Amino acid sequence: MTPAIFGLEGLAVTPSERDFFKSAAPMGYILFGRNVESRDQLRRLTDDLRELHGSASLPILIDQEGGRVARMQSPEWLSYPPAAVFESVFAQDPAAAIGACRANFEALALDLAEVGITVTCAPVLDVPVAGAHDVIGDRAFSRDPECVSVLGRACLEGLLAAGVDGVIKHIPGHGRAAADSHLALPHVSASLAELNNDLIPFKALADASMAMTAHVIYERWDSERCATLSPKIIQDVIRDEIGFDGLLMSDDLDMKALSGDIGDLAHEAQAAGCDVVLNCWAKMDDMVAIAEKMSAPSSQAVQRLERVTRGLSAKSPSQTLKARQRALLERRDALLAS
Repeated sequence: MTPAIFGLEGLAVTPSERDFFKSAAPMGYILFGRNVESRDQLRRLTDDLRELHGSASLPILIDQEGGRVARMQSPEWLSYPPAAVFESVFAQDPAAAIGACRANFEALALDLAEVGITVTCAPVLDVPVAGAHDVIGDRAFSRDPECVSVLGRACLEGLLAAGVDGVIKHIPGHGRAAADSHLALPHVSASLAELNNDLIPFKALADASMAMTAHVIYERWDSERCATLSPKIIQDVIRDEIGFDGLLMSDDLDMKALSGDIGDLAHEAQAAGCDVVLNCWAKMDDMVAIAEKMSAPSSQAVQRLERVTRGLSAKSPSQTLKARQRALLERRDALLAS
């Protein structure tokens, strides 16, 4: 098994991908807009990937947060609001905001479950601050870490109610970054007290089964390596201080925050303590390099993966999806209007 999650080129597995995936046996896959056309097509694709691996619990991921991060879009699928929508209600009626958030993400997850997607890369637990880059922006629930904690929990509960797992991100926090890590490597010079404030939501949801690292340098913790590549941050901050013991995946290795040979980056991330690396763009040369440079997953990584897959199901929701979604969204909208 290669401890990597790979992207795919298009709407179906290509012959060259099929041959490579059979030999490399990645831990899972992540889908993007280029892989999405219709319900029938997407279900065929996820069924094909599971048949290729002979595993009904193979993790198949997508970035479906709502708002501007949504790979499955209308008119084929419903649209969902960004996370920040729930904050205004939370200030007046926390219980209503929690209920609306949980209903929203359960409805969203039903769309995923219907087509065989079992993991979405949400919730965003970053706590934005004034002056930070807007790459996080309204993807975050709030600038209040306690509010982020509570609504992040509601999001996870909603997803799990529909049989879909979540990934808390971007651990240990992207909210202070003045640059978009898709385009550059952010440096955060905040004090330890400020950084500890950003850890509050991650500590509150440390029992989540999956988390995604941030390609951010935190100068107070490690002035040379970003969190994804830092043994000190992964062990001392993520594992020890936060207490996260789930499956730790890197953010996409192809982002411009990182530089160098992608196979070497994968090896470095694994050596730093990431259980699995993420590579999104289906470039065959890159995927081959990653598979060649990485070691077999550690026994701890395998155990963490087993905890994830134990709860995954590729079965379609048993209750009529449209009726269940309609009830959930009516509940969400009523609570948001209360």
